[in-house]
Amino acid sequence: MKTIDITTEYIRLQDLLKLAALVSTGGEAKLAILDGEAAVNGEVCTQRGKKLRPGDVVRFRGEELTVRYAD
Repeated sequence: MKTIDITTEYIRLQDLLKLAALVSTGGEAKLAILDGEAAVNGEVCTQRGKKLRPGDVVRFRGEELTVRYAD
């Protein structure tokens, strides 16, 4: 599982995918999310603006990510 550090209260799902380099553009993220390729905490999520906070787990194209606050 890959950990993504954030310095804000939350990060949106599409931004997390870009930050983790799992997609190359926001458009690619949008289409993949709308197609149901992302799961948040075990449930398929089609909301590209879904707010993710520390402890949330995202599965996308075989990768698993978790979010935490940067030290």
